[in-house]
Amino acid sequence: MLRNEGTLDRTLRVILGLILLSLIFVGPQTLWGLVGLIPLATGLLGHCPLYRIVGLNTCPLTKG
Repeated sequence: MLRNEGTLDRTLRVILGLILLSLIFVGPQTLWGLVGLIPLATGLLGHCPLYRIVGLNTCPLTKG
């Protein structure tokens, strides 16, 4: 699984994921905060399956 996310992209995804997950504990306290697992996981792994489908790549190391 090649990385297809750059550093800024990954950082923003992790931050967004953590913010969404915090909705489980504070704020409206709904399970919709579990949606935050998706950007958190893709940010930590550095690979987004949707990017591969649409042909995007923000990682400067794997651009060809």
